[in-house]
Amino acid sequence: MRTIEHWIAGTSTSGAGERRSPVWNPATGEQQAEVALADAADVDAAVAAAREAFVEWGQASLSTRTKVLFAFRELVNANVDRLAAAITDEHGKVLSDAAGEVQRGLEVVEFACGIPQLLKGDFSAQVSRGVDLYSFREPLGVCVGITPFNFPAMVPMWMFPVAIACGNTFVLKPSERDPSAALILAELWAEAGLPAGVFNVLHGDKEAVDGLLAHPDVDAVSFVGSTPIARYIHETAGRHGKRVQALGGAKNHAIILPDADLEYAADQLVAAAFGSAGERCMAISAAVTVGGVGDALLEQVNAKARKIQVGSGRDSGSEMGPVVTAEARDRIERLVGTGQSQGAEVAVDGRGVTVAGHEGGFFVGPTVVDRVTPDMDVYREEIFGPVLSVLRLDDVDAAIDLINANPFGNGTAIFTSSGEAARRFQRGVRVGMIGINVPIPVPMAYYSFGGWKDSLFGEHHIHGPEGVSFYTRAKVVTARWPHVEHAEHQRAQFSFPTAQ
Repeated sequence: MRTIEHWIAGTSTSGAGERRSPVWNPATGEQQAEVALADAADVDAAVAAAREAFVEWGQASLSTRTKVLFAFRELVNANVDRLAAAITDEHGKVLSDAAGEVQRGLEVVEFACGIPQLLKGDFSAQVSRGVDLYSFREPLGVCVGITPFNFPAMVPMWMFPVAIACGNTFVLKPSERDPSAALILAELWAEAGLPAGVFNVLHGDKEAVDGLLAHPDVDAVSFVGSTPIARYIHETAGRHGKRVQALGGAKNHAIILPDADLEYAADQLVAAAFGSAGERCMAISAAVTVGGVGDALLEQVNAKARKIQVGSGRDSGSEMGPVVTAEARDRIERLVGTGQSQGAEVAVDGRGVTVAGHEGGFFVGPTVVDRVTPDMDVYREEIFGPVLSVLRLDDVDAAIDLINANPFGNGTAIFTSSGEAARRFQRGVRVGMIGINVPIPVPMAYYSFGGWKDSLFGEHHIHGPEGVSFYTRAKVVTARWPHVEHAEHQRAQFSFPTAQ
């Protein structure tokens, strides 16, 4: 059985730990590899390598850093197909979706290539007689990224390009469910000329995570995952003095007004709900129809959902692949059944789907659950699968109230031809990212990604300008160079100093 190893100090290693975890092929249901799980000694080794590398990398010139970043960008771009194949084989998403994930990660690398401009400080001359004031930002030290299974390339690439460009070193703890993409990225960093120890990959489970959160030589922790774990990461790392950004779960709503283009809205909803088998933190999982538009919209949504080609991600004809594990499949199907028992109508039923030649795969077909109410489990829980819940409300204000009552605040969307309604919606919802006729409003890399409420713990969103702020800290310098001819203006005083 192939073993997926750690990457520490510029080389692959199985580490000191003897524990292993299976890595499945979701399309076949067969184990294809095992991944090493780190113990305390492995955590210490990865952090020590990063701490040692920081001594030099933290002082590297901006020119040196950007040279490596540009080389890394070219290598990732040349290896998109390789990365996509690794993602598809371990996550299950179709190849085109996996390649798109890598492309969105590349956009952050390209943003980080502009780090000399992003790290320019401020200067104020003659703030007092003979006194200048200026500021600049410095790296933190050793930064950790703990990332989820659903985007094994993109989400880590939201973190480490910015951290490394800012002069930090990095320890990535990817999901043990699909760990291979992280190792490919480590190899590409080495090929780009990044010094050993600046980027490390540590595989593991809770033991590794807890070790990193408490380690005295870790300075910052970035996390993306479920809300309960995000809360735990934020509280635990904060208690140990780390700077923390922890992005949690989501329940993303799209509201559809009667004046919307229904065919366009139906197309967008189906893609946003069922793309990547719904395993996206920005997937639309709740469609809120306003007024009498529900029946007309659902007729189109249901027809389009039934036509989606479900199959292996390696099959060029597949539009949607399997979910990541058998446990995920069983949980999704259980929640659909619970919704049905609580009074919802299963308009399109994807339970029990099998794919010829892949009968052991972890497949769930597109599922539409109509007549959902806010008290049902299928609405309250984050399903993280290809399930679209449909709620029906009378007006846009009721829809806004519904969204605001939900504990999550990651993303939301409105479909309408009314600028007034769209503006009222964007001003009224308490959500971090909003789409107007755009179902998955993930911002470009030069903006920052992040939600509100239980979708974010910590004050910083991820990548973009807030990413630069998160991975650096400011220094402010007040400077005077005394001149003997002006000595009368430079005598120290016992009163509090003020500008003169």
